[in-house]
Amino acid sequence: MDVVEVWNGHYACALQAALRMTNEAFAERLGIAPRTVAVWHANPDVVLRRETQQLLDTVHEAVSPAVRKRFVLILKSDQAAVGTGGSSVQMLRVAVAVVVREDQVLLVCRRDDGSSGITWQFPAGVIKPGVQPATAAVRETLSETGVRCAVVRDLGTRLHPVTAVQCEYFLCEYLAGEATNSDVAENEDVMWVPKTSVTRFIPTSNIYPPILDALEEPYDSADRR
Repeated sequence: MDVVEVWNGHYACALQAALRMTNEAFAERLGIAPRTVAVWHANPDVVLRRETQQLLDTVHEAVSPAVRKRFVLILKSDQAAVGTGGSSVQMLRVAVAVVVREDQVLLVCRRDDGSSGITWQFPAGVIKPGVQPATAAVRETLSETGVRCAVVRDLGTRLHPVTAVQCEYFLCEYLAGEATNSDVAENEDVMWVPKTSVTRFIPTSNIYPPILDALEEPYDSADRR
């Protein structure tokens, strides 16, 4: 394959494998966040943004003949695996923080690589090997928004209906910090919104039902659990 007409998650991850790079190293080479690379692994059919297509074209054109050959062999191997029921894609696990401050909840506006464009969601981060999901939720919230929070309780786990990512949800209480967009490469905006207005930002069908139940609780009830 000398030319990739349209880069999707599958092709991008195959190039990463051919370069024998970790998610972090591949993301650094492309100038994007490691979380984006992890999302490609979980969503191999996603068509990437035009800017990302150009970045991948540049990297692909600059690789050595040996890497280019590995890239083609990996794609052929993946096609054979599909035919035998195999898969080279691992399940992506994400920790989601539902951070409550009195009658408000914290949301981030994500720059999405898919066709859906910019979307609002709760702060979330990939759960790396050896890291507890609750710890990942707290760390990612601080990294993305500058807000310090603490887990109140586990809200449950599900396979997200849109992204097909395994999500682990945590109700969190606000501790300190001003909400700021600390990850401009991944997020468009960060803001506190009234708990009663969440469905204006995120479709009800995409919200895990226990989250809606938790947001209906009085603030003191959630804070003291």
